Amino acid sequence: MAESWFVPVVAGLFGMVFGSFLNVCTLRWPREESVVSPGSRCPRCQAPIRWYDNVPVISWVLLRGKCRACSASVSVQYPLVELATGLVWAGLFATHGLTGEALRGATFLTILFGISISDARFYIIPDEFSIGGAALGIGLSFLPNGPTWLDAALGGAVGFVVLWLVGVLGTRIIKKVSPGRLEEAGVDQAMGGGDVKMMMMVGTFVGIWGVALTIFLGSVLALLVFGPVSMISKRLVPLGVFLAAAGAIAYAWGEPIIRWYTESVVGL
Repeated sequence: MAESWFVPVVAGLFGMVFGSFLNVCTLRWPREESVVSPGSRCPRCQAPIRWYDNVPVISWVLLRGKCRACSASVSVQYPLVELATGLVWAGLFATHGLTGEALRGATFLTILFGISISDARFYIIPDEFSIGGAALGIGLSFLPNGPTWLDAALGGAVGFVVLWLVGVLGTRIIKKVSPGRLEEAGVDQAMGGGDVKMMMMVGTFVGIWGVALTIFLGSVLALLVFGPVSMISKRLVPLGVFLAAAGAIAYAWGEPIIRWYTESVVGL
Protein backbone atom coordinates (compact mmCIF):
# COMPACT_ATOMS: atom_id res chain seq x y z
CA MET A 1 0.00 0.00 0.00
CA ALA A 2 2.82 2.36 0.89
CA GLU A 3 4.44 1.78 -2.49
CA SER A 4 1.32 3.09 -4.23
CA TRP A 5 2.25 6.65 -3.24
CA PHE A 6 5.82 6.43 -1.97
CA VAL A 7 7.46 5.29 -5.22
CA PRO A 8 5.77 7.92 -7.46
CA VAL A 9 6.53 10.70 -4.96
CA VAL A 10 10.21 9.77 -4.74
CA ALA A 11 10.35 9.36 -8.52
CA GLY A 12 8.75 12.78 -8.92
CA LEU A 13 11.38 14.37 -6.67
CA PHE A 14 14.14 12.74 -8.68
CA GLY A 15 12.38 13.91 -11.82
CA MET A 16 12.45 17.52 -10.65
CA VAL A 17 16.19 17.23 -10.05
CA PHE A 18 16.61 15.83 -13.56
CA GLY A 19 14.44 18.68 -14.80
CA SER A 20 16.80 21.19 -13.20
CA PHE A 21 19.71 19.55 -15.01
CA LEU A 22 17.64 19.46 -18.20
CA ASN A 23 17.36 23.25 -18.05
CA VAL A 24 21.13 23.49 -18.04
CA CYS A 25 21.50 20.99 -20.90
CA THR A 26 19.00 22.75 -23.16
CA LEU A 27 20.78 26.08 -22.71
CA ARG A 28 24.41 24.95 -22.88
CA TRP A 29 24.58 21.97 -25.24
CA PRO A 30 23.24 23.93 -28.24
CA ARG A 31 26.02 26.48 -27.60
CA GLU A 32 28.59 23.70 -27.22
CA GLU A 33 29.23 24.68 -23.60
CA SER A 34 30.03 22.40 -20.69
CA VAL A 35 27.19 21.45 -18.35
CA VAL A 36 29.69 20.85 -15.55
CA SER A 37 31.77 24.03 -15.42
CA PRO A 38 31.16 26.80 -14.66
CA GLY A 39 28.42 26.20 -12.15
CA SER A 40 25.01 27.84 -12.33
CA ARG A 41 25.25 31.63 -12.43
CA CYS A 42 22.92 34.56 -12.84
CA PRO A 43 23.07 35.56 -16.54
CA ARG A 44 22.94 39.26 -15.58
CA CYS A 45 25.34 39.74 -12.65
CA GLN A 46 27.25 36.42 -13.00
CA ALA A 47 26.86 35.72 -9.28
CA PRO A 48 27.11 31.98 -8.51
CA ILE A 49 23.80 30.43 -7.55
CA ARG A 50 24.12 28.76 -4.14
CA TRP A 51 22.75 25.27 -3.59
CA TYR A 52 19.92 26.55 -1.40
CA ASP A 53 18.83 28.86 -4.22
CA ASN A 54 18.93 25.99 -6.71
CA VAL A 55 16.34 23.67 -5.18
CA PRO A 56 13.92 22.71 -7.96
CA VAL A 57 10.71 24.78 -8.05
CA ILE A 58 10.88 25.76 -4.35
CA SER A 59 13.81 28.18 -4.66
CA TRP A 60 12.20 29.98 -7.62
CA VAL A 61 8.96 30.40 -5.66
CA LEU A 62 10.68 31.60 -2.48
CA LEU A 63 12.80 34.10 -4.42
CA ARG A 64 9.72 35.20 -6.39
CA GLY A 65 11.45 34.46 -9.66
CA LYS A 66 14.39 36.79 -9.04
CA CYS A 67 18.14 36.53 -8.51
CA ARG A 68 19.08 36.92 -4.86
CA ALA A 69 22.12 39.04 -5.74
CA CYS A 70 20.79 41.54 -8.30
CA SER A 71 17.02 40.95 -8.35
CA ALA A 72 17.06 40.22 -12.09
CA SER A 73 14.08 38.19 -13.26
CA VAL A 74 14.63 34.45 -13.62
CA SER A 75 12.68 32.84 -16.46
CA VAL A 76 9.59 30.88 -15.49
CA GLN A 77 10.92 28.17 -17.82
CA TYR A 78 13.10 26.86 -14.99
CA PRO A 79 10.37 25.85 -12.52
CA LEU A 80 7.97 24.79 -15.29
CA VAL A 81 10.51 22.38 -16.80
CA GLU A 82 11.40 21.04 -13.35
CA LEU A 83 7.74 20.54 -12.42
CA ALA A 84 6.82 18.98 -15.77
CA THR A 85 9.73 16.54 -15.62
CA GLY A 86 8.83 15.63 -12.07
CA LEU A 87 5.24 14.91 -13.09
CA VAL A 88 6.45 12.74 -15.98
CA TRP A 89 8.60 10.64 -13.67
CA ALA A 90 5.88 10.40 -11.04
CA GLY A 91 3.31 9.40 -13.66
CA LEU A 92 5.47 6.69 -15.23
CA PHE A 93 6.34 5.12 -11.88
CA ALA A 94 2.70 5.36 -10.75
CA THR A 95 1.66 3.52 -13.92
CA HIS A 96 4.38 0.88 -14.08
CA GLY A 97 5.54 0.68 -10.48
CA LEU A 98 9.15 0.22 -9.52
CA THR A 99 10.11 -1.44 -12.81
CA GLY A 100 12.61 -1.12 -15.60
CA GLU A 101 9.85 0.03 -17.98
CA ALA A 102 9.09 2.99 -15.73
CA LEU A 103 12.74 4.01 -15.84
CA ARG A 104 12.93 3.47 -19.61
CA GLY A 105 9.80 5.49 -20.29
CA ALA A 106 10.71 8.33 -17.96
CA THR A 107 14.17 8.56 -19.52
CA PHE A 108 12.75 8.61 -23.04
CA LEU A 109 10.16 11.30 -22.33
CA THR A 110 12.75 13.43 -20.52
CA ILE A 111 15.04 13.28 -23.56
CA LEU A 112 12.14 14.20 -25.86
CA PHE A 113 11.29 17.14 -23.60
CA GLY A 114 14.88 18.39 -23.75
CA ILE A 115 14.93 18.05 -27.54
CA SER A 116 11.72 20.04 -27.94
CA ILE A 117 13.02 22.90 -25.77
CA SER A 118 16.39 23.01 -27.53
CA ASP A 119 14.94 22.84 -31.04
CA ALA A 120 12.25 25.43 -30.34
CA ARG A 121 14.79 27.92 -28.97
CA PHE A 122 17.92 27.29 -31.03
CA TYR A 123 16.84 25.15 -34.00
CA ILE A 124 19.46 22.68 -32.79
CA ILE A 125 19.14 19.11 -31.51
CA PRO A 126 22.37 18.41 -29.63
CA ASP A 127 24.11 15.08 -30.24
CA GLU A 128 24.08 14.53 -26.49
CA PHE A 129 20.30 14.11 -26.71
CA SER A 130 20.18 12.15 -29.97
CA ILE A 131 23.30 9.98 -30.08
CA GLY A 132 23.60 9.81 -26.30
CA GLY A 133 19.89 9.04 -26.07
CA ALA A 134 20.23 6.24 -28.65
CA ALA A 135 22.97 4.68 -26.55
CA LEU A 136 20.70 4.89 -23.50
CA GLY A 137 17.83 3.37 -25.48
CA ILE A 138 19.87 0.33 -26.41
CA GLY A 139 21.33 0.06 -22.92
CA LEU A 140 17.91 0.24 -21.24
CA SER A 141 16.56 -2.45 -23.60
CA PHE A 142 18.45 -4.99 -21.48
CA LEU A 143 16.10 -4.28 -18.58
CA PRO A 144 13.36 -6.91 -17.95
CA ASN A 145 10.02 -6.82 -19.80
CA GLY A 146 11.12 -4.29 -22.39
CA PRO A 147 12.09 -4.59 -26.05
CA THR A 148 15.11 -6.73 -26.88
CA TRP A 149 18.40 -5.09 -27.74
CA LEU A 150 17.90 -6.28 -31.31
CA ASP A 151 14.50 -4.55 -31.53
CA ALA A 152 16.08 -1.37 -30.17
CA ALA A 153 19.01 -1.52 -32.59
CA LEU A 154 16.77 -2.22 -35.59
CA GLY A 155 14.41 0.56 -34.57
CA GLY A 156 17.32 2.99 -34.34
CA ALA A 157 18.68 1.96 -37.75
CA VAL A 158 15.28 2.24 -39.43
CA GLY A 159 14.60 5.61 -37.80
CA PHE A 160 17.88 7.01 -39.08
CA VAL A 161 17.60 5.64 -42.62
CA VAL A 162 13.95 6.52 -43.17
CA LEU A 163 14.23 10.15 -42.06
CA TRP A 164 17.50 10.55 -43.99
CA LEU A 165 15.71 9.39 -47.14
CA VAL A 166 12.80 11.75 -46.40
CA GLY A 167 15.27 14.62 -46.05
CA VAL A 168 17.06 13.81 -49.31
CA LEU A 169 13.81 13.50 -51.28
CA GLY A 170 12.34 16.58 -49.62
CA THR A 171 15.39 18.65 -50.55
CA ARG A 172 15.14 17.60 -54.20
CA ILE A 173 11.41 18.33 -54.36
CA ILE A 174 11.73 21.77 -52.75
CA LYS A 175 14.62 22.76 -55.02
CA LYS A 176 12.61 21.70 -58.04
CA VAL A 177 9.23 23.15 -57.06
CA SER A 178 10.41 26.28 -55.25
CA PRO A 179 13.98 27.23 -56.24
CA GLY A 180 15.65 29.50 -53.72
CA ARG A 181 13.31 28.60 -50.84
CA LEU A 182 16.00 26.83 -48.86
CA GLU A 183 18.48 29.67 -49.46
CA GLU A 184 15.90 32.17 -48.17
CA ALA A 185 15.69 30.17 -44.96
CA GLY A 186 19.49 30.10 -44.68
CA VAL A 187 19.92 26.33 -45.08
CA ASP A 188 20.88 23.94 -47.87
CA GLN A 189 18.85 20.89 -46.81
CA ALA A 190 15.13 20.42 -46.17
CA MET A 191 15.89 18.48 -43.00
CA GLY A 192 18.74 18.92 -40.57
CA GLY A 193 21.01 16.11 -39.45
CA GLY A 194 19.76 16.62 -35.91
CA ASP A 195 16.28 15.45 -36.87
CA VAL A 196 17.72 12.34 -38.54
CA LYS A 197 19.83 11.44 -35.52
CA MET A 198 16.89 12.18 -33.26
CA MET A 199 14.78 9.57 -35.07
CA MET A 200 17.58 7.06 -34.51
CA MET A 201 17.19 7.70 -30.79
CA VAL A 202 13.39 7.46 -30.97
CA GLY A 203 13.66 4.13 -32.79
CA THR A 204 15.71 2.58 -29.99
CA PHE A 205 12.83 3.25 -27.59
CA VAL A 206 9.70 2.63 -29.71
CA GLY A 207 10.88 0.20 -32.39
CA ILE A 208 10.18 0.08 -36.11
CA TRP A 209 6.41 0.57 -35.99
CA GLY A 210 6.83 3.36 -33.46
CA VAL A 211 9.20 5.09 -35.87
CA ALA A 212 6.59 4.97 -38.64
CA LEU A 213 3.91 6.38 -36.33
CA THR A 214 6.22 9.09 -34.99
CA ILE A 215 7.20 10.33 -38.45
CA PHE A 216 3.58 10.33 -39.65
CA LEU A 217 2.14 12.09 -36.60
CA GLY A 218 5.09 14.50 -36.36
CA SER A 219 4.68 15.52 -39.99
CA VAL A 220 0.94 16.05 -39.61
CA LEU A 221 1.36 18.09 -36.43
CA ALA A 222 4.10 20.23 -38.00
CA LEU A 223 1.98 20.86 -41.10
CA LEU A 224 -1.15 21.80 -39.16
CA VAL A 225 0.46 23.82 -36.35
CA PHE A 226 3.53 25.46 -37.88
CA GLY A 227 2.84 25.17 -41.60
CA PRO A 228 0.88 28.44 -41.94
CA VAL A 229 3.47 30.30 -39.84
CA SER A 230 6.28 28.94 -42.01
CA MET A 231 4.54 30.03 -45.21
CA ILE A 232 4.23 33.61 -43.97
CA SER A 233 7.52 34.04 -42.12
CA LYS A 234 9.65 31.88 -44.47
CA ARG A 235 11.06 30.16 -41.40
CA LEU A 236 11.74 26.45 -41.45
CA VAL A 237 9.67 24.24 -39.20
CA PRO A 238 11.41 23.19 -35.94
CA LEU A 239 10.50 19.60 -36.78
CA GLY A 240 12.17 18.21 -33.68
CA VAL A 241 9.46 19.79 -31.52
CA PHE A 242 6.70 17.95 -33.36
CA LEU A 243 8.64 14.69 -33.67
CA ALA A 244 9.16 14.83 -29.91
CA ALA A 245 5.42 15.22 -29.30
CA ALA A 246 4.70 12.41 -31.77
CA GLY A 247 7.34 10.20 -30.16
CA ALA A 248 5.67 10.65 -26.78
CA ILE A 249 2.32 9.67 -28.32
CA ALA A 250 3.90 6.65 -30.00
CA TYR A 251 5.38 5.52 -26.69
CA ALA A 252 2.20 6.00 -24.66
CA TRP A 253 -0.47 4.91 -27.17
CA GLY A 254 1.43 3.47 -30.13
CA GLU A 255 0.22 -0.12 -29.82
CA PRO A 256 -3.54 0.65 -29.67
CA ILE A 257 -3.22 3.22 -32.49
CA ILE A 258 -1.40 0.78 -34.76
CA ARG A 259 -3.81 -2.03 -33.83
CA TRP A 260 -6.80 0.21 -34.68
CA TYR A 261 -5.22 1.19 -37.99
CA THR A 262 -4.39 -2.34 -39.08
CA GLU A 263 -7.76 -3.75 -38.04
CA SER A 264 -10.17 -0.93 -38.89
CA VAL A 265 -8.47 0.82 -41.80
CA VAL A 266 -6.32 -1.85 -43.49
CA GLY A 267 -8.62 -4.70 -42.46
CA LEU A 268 -5.92 -7.13 -41.35
